[in-house]
Amino acid sequence: MPEVTIEIGGRNFDVACQEGEEHYLHAAAKMLDEEASVLAAQIGRIPEARMLLMAGLMLADKTAGIQDKLREAEDRMAEKEAELEQFRSAPRPEAERVEVPVVPNHVTDTLAEIAARAEALAETVDGKVAG
Repeated sequence: MPEVTIEIGGRNFDVACQEGEEHYLHAAAKMLDEEASVLAAQIGRIPEARMLLMAGLMLADKTAGIQDKLREAEDRMAEKEAELEQFRSAPRPEAERVEVPVVPNHVTDTLAEIAARAEALAETVDGKVAG
């Protein structure tokens, strides 16, 4: 079992840990050291046991706050998942038929031909009235 030296509040501690967990121990010690540093800056030098207790309580308070936020986020996520499941299980709306009027090409061609004939007749009438 490896033994690791960690520093908390300017004091060194030798701590044993499981093989491969040294990194986690150093990370945890760093968090505890940051809290101890805050205490040392506010209060000054305090007995080791009291410093560790207060720093641990400060971390526990932060952890409790994070756990509350996590629970709230999990509750919101569960609500959204239930809402999503409602949408997924709801019957699909019926397809709506939309008709768009389209004038077929043969109709437009016929109308163009009728217009051309009407113009030709109009010219003929104009020619007879003028002449």
